[in-house]
Amino acid sequence: MTFEMAAILVLASSGSLGLTRYLISAYPMFDIPNDRSLHLQPIPRSGGIAIAGALYVCAALAHLILGHGDRALLWLMATGFMLSCVSFADDRFGLSVSLRFASHGLAAGLFVWASGASVGLVLLPGLGLIDFGDLASIVAVFCVMWMTNLYNFMDGMDGFASGMSVVGFGFLAYFALVGANETVFTGAAVVVAVALGFLFYNLPPAKVFMGNVGSVTLGFLAAGLSALGVRDGLFDFWVPALIFSPFIVDATFTLMKRLFRGDKIWLAHRQHFYQRLVLAGWSHRKTLSVEWFLMVASGMTAVLYQNAQAPAKAGILIVWALVWLVLSLLVGVVERHNRRHRSEAIV
Repeated sequence: MTFEMAAILVLASSGSLGLTRYLISAYPMFDIPNDRSLHLQPIPRSGGIAIAGALYVCAALAHLILGHGDRALLWLMATGFMLSCVSFADDRFGLSVSLRFASHGLAAGLFVWASGASVGLVLLPGLGLIDFGDLASIVAVFCVMWMTNLYNFMDGMDGFASGMSVVGFGFLAYFALVGANETVFTGAAVVVAVALGFLFYNLPPAKVFMGNVGSVTLGFLAAGLSALGVRDGLFDFWVPALIFSPFIVDATFTLMKRLFRGDKIWLAHRQHFYQRLVLAGWSHRKTLSVEWFLMVASGMTAVLYQNAQAPAKAGILIVWALVWLVLSLLVGVVERHNRRHRSEAIV
């Protein structure tokens, strides 16, 4: 990494930090507690504006000054900026679910079309690639939309989505650095820098949230940079899936559970693993510490997977799937234990 790139990253982090501090008082856009909230008092949610502002400016500087990033990264940032604007309108005025999804689909479709990203799923290493043929681009659009939304679903606890951004995009930057991929490295490294600046004010007890502007933007970039890494042969599908598995597993498991129960999945709720732990009596800091540990463990598992041979890769995926299954069951154990403890205390 050059001195100029390091300077841009310092600017991204300090810019995000300064803008976040300014917006807390100058333009708070308070987040009023609702059915999905874990906070009890209104908290400013304008931090995403600082994240997006510092991100796009510094990514543009990296491209203009250093020439980092290809045409696909420009399309990713352009469509991401469009989503950021729509998400700002959602934070400010409130938009319908259909309009939000339409904007996500448009942004994902434009990015996939312009970048040539598609999805070839390695079911298990050694078994070959599942080729979706003419549907590959459609599958890629769906994956980008899902990642965009699940990041928004998981942005419900102090320091959680911002911490996942530092760790998750940090591992993407590592793989890109090792693989000499300037496009993915530039995008991921700038995200890490701006997330660090914002995280300073987002740690529990949070002074500011990122709102939809931040969570939707970060989810879209996580999907986009992962797709570019797969397109360029930097890694296969399972590497970013492992890196972001703390979000992917929680959001997907919770969605499927609510679908099977017949719940209206577009309504706010507090049924994600991390929400259930807090509601069961764990503090935000304790829950966040466990989640951060899982984030780092997931990233290290991705590194182990990347450097393993095909049979070992299959074993890693199977073991990690079992780990997530056990952890999901343990959440229920914690809930029952704390419920019984509270009942005994009342008696």
